[in-house]
Amino acid sequence: MAREVSFLKLERRAEIIVASLAAILAVRVYVAWSTPLSFDEAYYWLWSKNLAWGYFDHPPLIAAVIRAGTALFGDTSFGVRFVPLLLSIAGTWAIWRAAAILLKSEYLAGLAALFFNLMPMIGVETLIATPDAPEIAASAFLLYALAEIADTGRGAWWIAAGFAAGVALLSKYTAFFLGAGVLSWLVLVPSQRRWLTSYWLYLGGALALLMFVPVILWNANHEWASFAMQFGRVGVAGFTLRFLAEFLAAQIGLATPFIAIVGVVGLVSIMRSREAMRSPLALIVAIMAPACAYFLWHSLHDRVQGNWPSFLYPAFAIAAVAAIVRGALEKPAVLRWSRRLAVPVAVFMSALIYAQAIWGIVPRIREPVGRLLAVGIGRVADDIEVLRAQNQANAVITTSYGLTGWLSFYLPTHPPVVQVNERYRWLDDPAPPAQLFDGPLIYVTEGRNDQSKLLAKRFREVVPLALIGRYRNGATFDEYVVYRVSGLAGRPFD
Repeated sequence: MAREVSFLKLERRAEIIVASLAAILAVRVYVAWSTPLSFDEAYYWLWSKNLAWGYFDHPPLIAAVIRAGTALFGDTSFGVRFVPLLLSIAGTWAIWRAAAILLKSEYLAGLAALFFNLMPMIGVETLIATPDAPEIAASAFLLYALAEIADTGRGAWWIAAGFAAGVALLSKYTAFFLGAGVLSWLVLVPSQRRWLTSYWLYLGGALALLMFVPVILWNANHEWASFAMQFGRVGVAGFTLRFLAEFLAAQIGLATPFIAIVGVVGLVSIMRSREAMRSPLALIVAIMAPACAYFLWHSLHDRVQGNWPSFLYPAFAIAAVAAIVRGALEKPAVLRWSRRLAVPVAVFMSALIYAQAIWGIVPRIREPVGRLLAVGIGRVADDIEVLRAQNQANAVITTSYGLTGWLSFYLPTHPPVVQVNERYRWLDDPAPPAQLFDGPLIYVTEGRNDQSKLLAKRFREVVPLALIGRYRNGATFDEYVVYRVSGLAGRPFD
């Protein structure tokens, strides 16, 4: 009888988790529909207009993802973000299945899925259309495939693992760390070393590399532009503690403080247990270790962008629940309170971020959410259109890739918008026609990035027209200077 009551309690808890996940998804859909694009999203949207096997910053998958969504829902915020939303659902399912295998409990697996979705890193990066969204989903499916390998011993799961790794590589180059994590797992766990002599492992690896070959060929045909840009970040400056504190603070905030504590405790409790490090749970530590080691090392020399470790968060969510399973949170008191507060604090922080993005509930602050999203861009775009019409300008020119994306997306009549510097960002775009520069143009720039002196060397006339603010609720996020440009006197581009 007691077992039946316990089972019913767990079943009821699982139903609550499913309902909570559905509510989170519903909120995320509303936020995706109602908020403007970030400048990176608008940049990747422009990529989607000219599909290729590579781009200056990243591999090609995000462009294809956006192209699929806008084919269904048009050039809208929701269209751009539709497929990332679907991927967040798929990734949640994969984490649930992986956790059910590793933790031996459907309820605990659901809790891992809930932790995953409550962390602001996931709440933001799987909502907006950036390369992190498909990489996070691919990482979750790779984790699931590896958990199946650990549990069933079936070699065919290496094909699924290889496919997931290939999708991750097509998303972002940081996916190479996942490959290093898989190798670490095979070496560290004695029971998994047999796969090093199995053809299944190499079939999966060959599939991942085969999927990545077009990206290699694209780079070879474009002077290795993308590889040089991303892998060039490995070269770092001298030793400093400044960026370490910034990196750790960012991850604590993006995981939320109490989930961060619980997750770290879970990882440490697994590493400290000889038995756990020989069990399937060792997969969680191994898959995260290479990337964590690199990011910590990099942060001792240079800045680590907050979103870089996002693909590790599926494993981290399971680690947080593993801490509960292993009884690692019973003492001291700070750990007990971390367990109790993990969910409510994460709910509060996520709700605050979403509310600020939609309504700007905290007025008069220049917070990062409104600054990174195109909050207030509608008024800016309308004013620029008026100035363009008054000056009979053929096109709008910029010196910023982010502003190029925003103006291309939000200007009402969608005139040509051309970035005249950093042309390496547009390797796959057709060159703007020469006659575009025959008549007057409008140059729009952020006040902090005004390069009108550069344009004065290329055009006979560069005349300031207006200063336009992008603002909301008393907070000015940016100011744009608008110039009338005419009389081309040289090459318009770098």
